Amino acid sequence: MCGIAGIFHTEGLKPVDPARLERMLTVAAHRGPDGQGVWTAPGVGLGHLRLAIIDLAGSPQPMASTDGSAMLVFNGEIYNFRELRAELAAQGATFHTDGDSEVILAAWQRWGVDCLPRLNGMFAFALYDLRQRTLLLARDRLGVKPLHMATLADGSVIFGSELKQLLAHPSLRRDVDPLAVEDFMAWGFVPDARAILKGVEKLPAGHYRLLRHDAPPPPPVQWWDISFTERARGSAADLEAELLHHLREGVTSRMAADVPLGAFLSGGVDSSSVVALMAEASRDPVKTCSIGFDVTALDETAYASRVAAQFGTEHYQRTVSADDFSLIDRLAAMFDEPFADASALPTFRVCELAREHVTVALSGDGADEAFAGYRRQTFQYREDQARKLLPQALRGPLFGTLGALYPKLDFAPRPLRAKATLQSLARSSEEGYARSLSVTSAEARDALYTDDFRKLRGDYRAEQPVVELMRNAPARSGLDRAQYADLKFMLPGDILTKVDRASMAVSLEAREPLLDHRLVEFGARLPEGLRVRGQTGKWILKQTMRRYLPDDVLFRSKMGFVTPIAAWLRGPLADQARAIVRSGTLAQTGWFDPARVSSLVEGHISGRADHSRLLWQLLMLERGLDRCLGNVG
Repeated sequence: MCGIAGIFHTEGLKPVDPARLERMLTVAAHRGPDGQGVWTAPGVGLGHLRLAIIDLAGSPQPMASTDGSAMLVFNGEIYNFRELRAELAAQGATFHTDGDSEVILAAWQRWGVDCLPRLNGMFAFALYDLRQRTLLLARDRLGVKPLHMATLADGSVIFGSELKQLLAHPSLRRDVDPLAVEDFMAWGFVPDARAILKGVEKLPAGHYRLLRHDAPPPPPVQWWDISFTERARGSAADLEAELLHHLREGVTSRMAADVPLGAFLSGGVDSSSVVALMAEASRDPVKTCSIGFDVTALDETAYASRVAAQFGTEHYQRTVSADDFSLIDRLAAMFDEPFADASALPTFRVCELAREHVTVALSGDGADEAFAGYRRQTFQYREDQARKLLPQALRGPLFGTLGALYPKLDFAPRPLRAKATLQSLARSSEEGYARSLSVTSAEARDALYTDDFRKLRGDYRAEQPVVELMRNAPARSGLDRAQYADLKFMLPGDILTKVDRASMAVSLEAREPLLDHRLVEFGARLPEGLRVRGQTGKWILKQTMRRYLPDDVLFRSKMGFVTPIAAWLRGPLADQARAIVRSGTLAQTGWFDPARVSSLVEGHISGRADHSRLLWQLLMLERGLDRCLGNVG
């Protein structure tokens, strides 16, 4: 795992200042403590930070091809590089290292951009071809590894693994994109289709760009997509056996490393499944790491300890205090742009713990997206069955009226919290699911904004791209489209961003075996009844893993990483919550109605209501803006 940076001139072959590249590397030094390198040629410069995992001494970067005609900087891992190396060697390629970077160079020289579908792994890389004078920027299928870029006023393109590297360039303008603010307020993160600053882009997952010195940057080209249009045939037993094969391949392929390796273990289905298969494949005890809270209702470590004991792992566990809010400024520094997924705090703490014992850790991320494990997906499945019973012309007015009249009972037993379901049923399948994904509804956002900000935002609403994404999805059902949205929108923008920044902040490589593309593609072909059955999501995964794990691990209610932010905002962070309205960057923007925000703050602090998620969003928006606008170091 590494960090990359670069500068490319699209208007001629102007020289690149190596010192500028070095500054772009220095601000992200945590991504690569084992080495740093810079290479420049007329019109182009590439920089690399190395966290050595494979071929520890033999694969420094930037790396030249054997004949010196191409240069590469690469962040990630190619898990099938040995097979590709053998294929390329049989066709005449020669190699001087034992790592995967040189294989990418040879694959490019043999197949051009068609090399990308042959790569099984997580990656973001820049490859400059000196003969063609082209720069290939490419990102892996599911967006595990990030790549930010911006085109400057002089026609140069700058890029880096993290936004902070672009911020280190003196010519980058720091103008906030109001549409990104609308996105952030809806989702709690800025999706990959946008960045918090105007002019900054994120190369979408499964896309590449091929830049030339004599042409403006072209739009990204998609080289991979996930399709839900086909259905696998066969008995449940046969499909379980096929799933187990893909699971084993995903796990074992990611266990290759020349450094200590372990796993995150929460005690949930996904991480426990990964640990079970690691233990099956490993001669030595697997190293596992868990984080718990000193609040019983939030703590899952008992389940993690049970799984660790069952598989004889070398288990490390740490309890985080419920007042562990000291990371707020560090989180802002990790993510650069605003990021309000509160599970980033325990994710960072478990990465911190893991780095004390290993350099590579396998995670359980991706199974919920690939196999329909989120509760919202099972709701979508059942709601779509209800939608079929009434046409939209009747359903909209009927359920819209009922949803408006039904009280919002957030603290009632779950069966009585029907307001959101009624509101969802009044809309199309895509519109209903987009609303279920948002952490702050369109109505709540509008109530917060000032007239000035509404003018800046115009007609745009954050839900629109998700609705469009789902309507254009290669899919057959509402459940398919919901999973497609999770895989293409939520996963790269939220989950994978969180894990990448939290792990790289402590120079830890995180790998996601349940996002092996062959496993994800298999999941997309499964009949709906093998993904969701009754109230149970990930049904086939849980059935498959019953040979390894007890039912109370497989079928208990999903908790996830939860943090006690509601209590923080009533206690030690109360003054910071009040400051959102009175002073600081956010108050100065004029985007939010001070009276409305103040009412939310005081209502939360008094205990009359729980506005913790929205207040946390505003707090993290301010911290992120401070960094992007240069208000903090």
